[in-house]
Amino acid sequence: MTTTIGSLTVGPRCLGTNVFGRSVDAAGAARILDAFVDGGGDHVDTAALYGGTLSESYIGQWGKRDGVVIATKIGWPDDANHPGLQPATMRAAVDGCLQRLGTDRIDLLYTHHDDETVTVPEIIDTLDELVRAGKVREIAASNLSPERLTESLEYSASNGKAAYVALQPHYSLMSRDTYEGPLAAVAEKFDLAVFPYFSLAMGFLTGKHRPGVTADSVRAGGVAQYVDSDRGRKVLAALDAIAAATGAELATIALAWLGSRKQVAAPIASARKLDQLPALLAAPSLHLTQPHLDALTAASA
Repeated sequence: MTTTIGSLTVGPRCLGTNVFGRSVDAAGAARILDAFVDGGGDHVDTAALYGGTLSESYIGQWGKRDGVVIATKIGWPDDANHPGLQPATMRAAVDGCLQRLGTDRIDLLYTHHDDETVTVPEIIDTLDELVRAGKVREIAASNLSPERLTESLEYSASNGKAAYVALQPHYSLMSRDTYEGPLAAVAEKFDLAVFPYFSLAMGFLTGKHRPGVTADSVRAGGVAQYVDSDRGRKVLAALDAIAAATGAELATIALAWLGSRKQVAAPIASARKLDQLPALLAAPSLHLTQPHLDALTAASA
C-alpha cells in the first residue's frame, strides 16, 4: 500500500517530528526514529521551524536518511532565521536544512506557509531552480489557499516548471472544514497526495483528554477547545464504540478514518514516547467497516 508522488514512493505511515527538540531530546529522537522504521515506517516529516531547528538536526544526527523519505518545510512567517518566501531567503533556508539534515538532497520540500508579498512565479521559479540544482527532489505546499494553489499548479504546467505533488493541510475528525471543500477539490483535480497535520487533533483523538481528566501533554492547552465541545463528545463516543468492537486504540481508529479519505496518502502523527508508536503504526492495517466509517463521519460533521 504505497503512493507515488512524482519520483518518490511512500508508504501509509508518516512520522511527525515537531516534538523533537521540544519534548524529545536527541537520544529519544533516535530511538523513536529507529522504532518507526522497524515498524514499517518510511516517511519522516520535519521543518526548519521545529524545535528551533533541532528537529532537523536530530534527524541528521540519527544518520539513516537513505532508509526514509525526508520531508521538510521552509518559509514560516515567524521563522527566526529565514522567514517568508523571498527567493534569496528560500535558497538560504534550503541550504540550512541540508546542512542540519546531513544530506545532499531534500526528498520533499514544502513551502510551510504562503507569503503573498511574493508572486507565484517567483516562488515556483525558485523551487524549480532548487530542483534543477539537485538540492530538492519534489515540491509541495502547506497552508496555501485554494486560489494560490491553483495558480501555482497552472503556472508550473504552463511554463514547464517543477510542480507541487503534495499538500499538507490541517485535517482531522475535529477539523474537517480546514481541508474539505475548495482545497480538497483542488487536491482532487490535480491529483495531489495529501498528508494531514494535526491528524490526532493535538492528542485529543487518543482519548486521553476528556472532561475532568488532566493529561500529560505539551499541547494540553490547545486541546481544551475540543474537550467540552459537542463535536468532541460525539467523536469520542463514536471512537469508544468502535474501539470496543475492534479492540483497536482510539488513535489507530482516528488515523484509519483519515487514511480512508480521498487523496490522503498518510496522516502525519508524532510520538513523544516509544509506547505511543504502536497505535500510530497500526492504523494502515486496521480495517474499518463502512458502518464504522459512516459513524465517524457523522459524529464529526
